[in-house]
Amino acid sequence: MNVTRFATLLAAMSFFSLFASAEPLKVGDAAPVVSAVTDAGTTLDLGAVYKNNTYTVVWFYPKALTGGCTKQGCSLRDASAELTKHGAAVIGVSLDSVEKQKEFKEVNHFPFPLLADTDKKVVKAFGQSAMLFASRECYVIKGGKIVYKDAGVTDKQADNVLAFIASDKQG
Repeated sequence: MNVTRFATLLAAMSFFSLFASAEPLKVGDAAPVVSAVTDAGTTLDLGAVYKNNTYTVVWFYPKALTGGCTKQGCSLRDASAELTKHGAAVIGVSLDSVEKQKEFKEVNHFPFPLLADTDKKVVKAFGQSAMLFASRECYVIKGGKIVYKDAGVTDKQADNVLAFIASDKQG
């Protein structure tokens, strides 16, 4: 194979790998153990969060400071006391910069960390394609396993999560 053909093949493979993603995670799968930088500029290890809490709520949103993402985050903010009573830690994730995440948190008074997943490690670990934005999804993790997942939810995010936790505690 000549150099030109090899270079063309390599370029094509690189292009198509941009569209490849891991298999989307589902209930019953092991929760990804990955770290990322928070809105405060510190590194947060999701594995440690899973171990230190009964439940971990990891919510993904496309873009900080936009309508749907703000509704989703404010839903979880408004339910944070109730979530904490159930032993749940809440963590938001998008591809936004640390500075944008910090602004999003401050403007909306979020009591939980926001991950600035600029290298797309977290979204890819959760099986998202991570093209331009994170997909709007929410996972509840218990004992290192995904026990609940939903997608596309904004202002009812906390209602759905709390309903799941209530049913999980009864079951």
